[in-house]
Amino acid sequence: PVMAFWVSSPLMDPEMFILTAAVFGIPFSIAKTLAALGMGLMAGYLTHALRDRWTFTDPLKAGVRGCGSCGGPKLAQGQQIKWRFWDEADRRQSFREEAKSNGFFLGKWLTLAFVIESLMVAYIPAESVSSWLGGGEWWVIPASVVVGVPAYLNGFAAIPTVSALVDMGMIPGAALAFMVAGGVTSVPAAMAVFALVKRPVFLWYLLLGLTGSLIAGVAFQAVAG
Repeated sequence: PVMAFWVSSPLMDPEMFILTAAVFGIPFSIAKTLAALGMGLMAGYLTHALRDRWTFTDPLKAGVRGCGSCGGPKLAQGQQIKWRFWDEADRRQSFREEAKSNGFFLGKWLTLAFVIESLMVAYIPAESVSSWLGGGEWWVIPASVVVGVPAYLNGFAAIPTVSALVDMGMIPGAALAFMVAGGVTSVPAAMAVFALVKRPVFLWYLLLGLTGSLIAGVAFQAVAG
């Protein structure tokens, strides 16, 4: 279950679904959601099959301990959830702080993404992208998986960036593979895993992410054609 969470959680959430659908359309957003679900299931079940073998019997680094008391506050028996947060001053303040934090987060990454997009449009010839990643050669989607790892920025920042690549001629399957590979192997997501587990488990995590990205890209290209 932990490996399934690690692989699937960076790939899609409600906000990302809406932004992806706005730029690429509902079919692409659904395909990315299905890729997240499929890759999570694949990673979880394959890791579960190896749980008693190799290094999975003791996956955590020395000094790393699990949390036995994690979780938020629990409701007392019979207590109801109060959805009307605006009736309480402290909850209104909490809402404003969260809105400000999320607004800054989105604004920061999207601003960076649109700057990069403008530079790509200005300095990368469209015919080059079309010739590299726009054809039907067998290596186009695997190349997008490999390129997506170092070139990836952030789940939100990748949306306009990949949109520019699609406008330049990138095929749909390559675009999905690029986004999914970068999501799983992005620096924040990968470093969080690397900090917790031993190197073989971390390499297994990367292998699952890259393999799943390749499968997702090939499958989507076969459907979207």
